[in-house]
Amino acid sequence: MASKQDTAVRYESARLADYTDDTDVERGSVDLPFALLSLILLTVGVIMVLSASFARAYYDPSGTTGGNATYYFVRQALFAMVGVGVMFLCSRFPMSVYQRFSKLLMILSVVMLAAVLVPGIGEKANNARRWINVFGFTTFQPSEIAKIAVIMYFADLICRSKNGLKGIKSLIPFAFWLGVIILALVFEPHMSAIIIIAVIGMVMLFLGGLPLYWFIGGGTAAAAVLGVGYAMFGYVRDRFSAWLNPFADASDAGYQIVQSLYSIGSGGLLGLGLGNSRQKFLYLPEEHNDFIFSVVCEELGFIGAALILALFAMLIIRGYWLSMHARDRYSSLVGAGITTHLAMQVLLNVAVCTNSIPCTGISLPLFSYGGTALLLQMAELGIILSLSRDIPEKR
Repeated sequence: MASKQDTAVRYESARLADYTDDTDVERGSVDLPFALLSLILLTVGVIMVLSASFARAYYDPSGTTGGNATYYFVRQALFAMVGVGVMFLCSRFPMSVYQRFSKLLMILSVVMLAAVLVPGIGEKANNARRWINVFGFTTFQPSEIAKIAVIMYFADLICRSKNGLKGIKSLIPFAFWLGVIILALVFEPHMSAIIIIAVIGMVMLFLGGLPLYWFIGGGTAAAAVLGVGYAMFGYVRDRFSAWLNPFADASDAGYQIVQSLYSIGSGGLLGLGLGNSRQKFLYLPEEHNDFIFSVVCEELGFIGAALILALFAMLIIRGYWLSMHARDRYSSLVGAGITTHLAMQVLLNVAVCTNSIPCTGISLPLFSYGGTALLLQMAELGIILSLSRDIPEKR
């Protein structure tokens, strides 16, 4: 049996490499703090789905729920239980497996994004075609898979760039895949996914060592894209108008954000108590989805919402710590990319609920209702747990 010193030497050699090697260091157990934080947030999130959704499920005028007050909760709880299994299953696969199949995942995500635009395959709702129906049981957005694909495949491309990201030629594959994905999302249209995927791509390039002057050009291009989106899509202009002055049209364009602000303000310091939200009684749209944080503030108050954000902060900090101590460059890049994705969605969702930015339809990870999105989020957490198994316990 190898000594601890020999294991440490092999670990340091592997950590400096670009690629994973399954035989370098014996795999250990998953990182317990990260796993516990993930499970705590998941549990609280499922409870909040029950509290936020039972009124709409009971009074649902569309008849989808059949008057079953626990309709959304039961489905979310089932996906949560499966998601825990998915998380620990993903933690079992070595990072070399993810690196090996990263290109295939990228191609698959592009194919599915294209399939969404085909009538009969993609489902249309609210003047957007973003979903694929899964055997009539649920729907999922291929853009969620595209986010993971960008992280994993860009990390692989960075590791394969022998001379680093120093010239235009080295950036061609990144620009190609990012451009194809964004173009598909423009035709859906899905502005929030465009923003998230573009930022994820920029973050991965920054972590890969791209010189800072490239980001000045990238920022200018992003501003141009937002300008085009503002000019082309009426719903984008409406959201900007509602953001700037939601109370000017509180019964129409500004209705959702006004109800969200009422919900947050009603909670005060200690909240109205779990289950006692008033805005969820068909006043606040998407109360169990994109605006579930508003219900959290109303029922648990400022203190409860702050505690939940503190748990997210600890999860994010731990994710970055694990990424910094990953045994190879690919694992480090993937871990940092996933953690940044998680942090970005939490930040943007809270900003939308508090009207700090225009409404963009971004969900709160582990809280917002959505089965396939939850499974993919748990898979991402499982990938971070996988890289944590290659970090010696002493470190």
